[in-house]
This record gives sequence, C-alpha cells and structure tokens, in this order.
Amino acid sequence: MSMRISLLWPIAGAAAAAAPAAYAAVYLTVEQAQAAMFPGATLTPASVTLTEVQAAEIRKQSGQRVTDRQLRAWKVSGGGWFVVDQVIGKHEFITYAVGLDASGAVKQVEILEYRESYGDQVRAAAWRAQFVGKRAGAPLKLGQDIKNISGATLSSKHVADGVRRILATHAVALSNLA
Repeated sequence: MSMRISLLWPIAGAAAAAAPAAYAAVYLTVEQAQAAMFPGATLTPASVTLTEVQAAEIRKQSGQRVTDRQLRAWKVSGGGWFVVDQVIGKHEFITYAVGLDASGAVKQVEILEYRESYGDQVRAAAWRAQFVGKRAGAPLKLGQDIKNISGATLSSKHVADGVRRILATHAVALSNLA
C-alpha cells in the first residue's frame, strides 16, 4: 500500500506543475483611464498618506477598513480627483479607478485590471454607471442603490465597498487639499 502512494506523488506533482496560471486582464493603464475620465485636463500626483485618525474616520464613515494609508491620487486641473485603488474580488485583486468631480461626486469608475477567471461583468458600462453622481454617505449597497450581477456577486459587492471607501476618503482627506 505504501508503494502505491509513493507512485502517486510524481503524478500529483506533475498535475500541480501543469495547473494554469491565474487569469489576469489589463483593460486600461492608469494614463488611459485618466485621459478617458478627464480629457485634456492636467493631473498632478498628490502625495497623501492618511493618518491613523483619518483611517479610523474613513472606516467609520464607509464601514470599510483602509488597507493602504498611502493613496494613489491625482489632483485634476479645474477641480476633481482621480484615485486608483484595489479590492479583492473573490480570490484576487481588482484594480479600479474612480474619478471625482470638483464637488466630490463620482464622475466615472473604470476597471483597470481584473485577475479573476470569472465575474468580470463589473466592467459593464451600465453597471459602473450606477455610481455616477454618488457622494460620500451614499449607501452603495447591493440590492439597494447598486444592482447585483449574478455570477459576480463578490466582485460587485467589493467594488461598491471600495467606491464607498474612496468617497469617504475624499470627504475626510482630499476635499480640503488645495
């Protein structure tokens, strides 16, 4: 019996080595997303590191934990912000960008990179359009003000949670920066 088990190990090892690599699709670069959201505008990188107090306030307002206190944010000429963030899909990260107008309302959401093997329906323009005009304090809850996508429930939920956190981040840390 132990001989049979030892003969199976090389087969199991070969199967693991032949397993397909994780799925990943890059849809837009940061620069492409910036140009799509703010055509003709100048975007200036903003070095913003959230304090512990700010991170706690963002969590309180959004219900979401701040996972990285160093923001990837750009100030837009003429007003507004462009923020790149990541949320977990089901197992892998989804990199997305949020454009905020001068008043802090969502102008546009773009999925930059999607690494899951399914659930990329969150890229659909109609689904992302649900965020346009939303502001800090909006529920952004699936089944309430954001429609769920069957087969992409976790991706839908986590992107909505991320946008809600970005809106709170704007209210807490970005809105008062010149």
